[in-house]
Amino acid sequence: MSLQVENLEHNMAKLTIEASAEDFEKACQSAYMKQKSKISVPGFRKGKAPRKLIEKMYGAGVFYEDAANELIPEVYKKELDEHKELDVVSRPKIDVTQIEKDKPFIFTAEVALKPPVELGKYKGVKCSKADTRVKKAEIQEKIDEERDRDSRIVNIEDRAIQDKDIAVIDFEGFVDGEAFDGGKGTDYELTIGSHSFIDNFEDQLIGHNVGDDVEVNVTFPDEYQEKSLEGKKALFKVKVKGIKEKQLPELDDEYVSDKGFDTVKAYEDDVKKKIKERKENEAKAKKEDEVIQAIIDDSKMDIPDAMIDTEAENLVDNFARRIASQGMSLDLYMQYTGMTIDRLKNQMTEQAKKNITSRLVLEAIVDAEGIEVTDKEFDEEVKKMADNYKMEPDKLKDLMGEEEANNMKRDLKMQKAVDLIVSEAKEG
Repeated sequence: MSLQVENLEHNMAKLTIEASAEDFEKACQSAYMKQKSKISVPGFRKGKAPRKLIEKMYGAGVFYEDAANELIPEVYKKELDEHKELDVVSRPKIDVTQIEKDKPFIFTAEVALKPPVELGKYKGVKCSKADTRVKKAEIQEKIDEERDRDSRIVNIEDRAIQDKDIAVIDFEGFVDGEAFDGGKGTDYELTIGSHSFIDNFEDQLIGHNVGDDVEVNVTFPDEYQEKSLEGKKALFKVKVKGIKEKQLPELDDEYVSDKGFDTVKAYEDDVKKKIKERKENEAKAKKEDEVIQAIIDDSKMDIPDAMIDTEAENLVDNFARRIASQGMSLDLYMQYTGMTIDRLKNQMTEQAKKNITSRLVLEAIVDAEGIEVTDKEFDEEVKKMADNYKMEPDKLKDLMGEEEANNMKRDLKMQKAVDLIVSEAKEG
């Protein structure tokens, strides 16, 4: 085997890879062995016809395509493993240039190479200052959300409909005096103030009692899911059949005791602490993003389109695995949403660019600062992972391959780079 490299523009390269005639012959023989049972030749049982006879009947190149498909990935991987200096960052675009009997098998692979980075200023980068103070209103809002989840629904018989009540109604809608499809409902529970019905429908029910017949006048939006109703005035005939109220539990020591607290004050302090932690984590993530983006904007790199395409395809693959873990295939997702692979990939493109540029500048900072990971730091990270999997650290380390271990060390170096640039950033 041999490899020749032709550097192209925009950090692309054409690799010309040659496999020996002997290796190509072995691949052809392997293709014959796999395919012979599917080929019919008069006078022979399936799987018994000699290769030469099959090639005579169907052409000398009958097994070439299968042989090439078997040989290319094997030879390509072996050449890249032997030439570590080629930092390939995209899937190859393959073109077979010579495929003949008793001759070397030659193909080209057009690939993107990792682009060099001209690193800009990365220490003392300016970023905005986050406000992580917790307001009393935020604490109350969170507590009210919890009380809302613990609420109970009761029937109301002695008053009219109020905001936030649940009105149980029958209704039918008319446009120009004619009932329209989808405009009728029975025993529908409508939360007043939820804005789940169009225009000011809900407001017009306030003040009415159980048993009332109400005429509600509304106008459909100019842009509406049912085109025939866009901008039309409608009359809904509504019968109020019931009124329900959501009753929240009192915020007292008895209520918070069920949540593991002795007093309301202790509960409020815990809510405040959790809000503070969330805000601080969000502020930390935002600061990291701001600082990294500022460094990207001040740095120079020529990102090959093929590198972006590959990263976008990886994001699509990750998305497919994520929804598969939730019980939905990518094909089914496409049917439900009307999405296509190309549109999904296009949606991932901006995130792909961000991932690539962030990774490149952080790797450049790692190199510029000579950042390393000690054995102790690596072992600590392995222990964290082992604890998550409820495994012994040594067992997990044994299961790790060299590539996985190197990836973990690379990630640790990049996190050190993030910590460095964030600690040096100037807030204001």
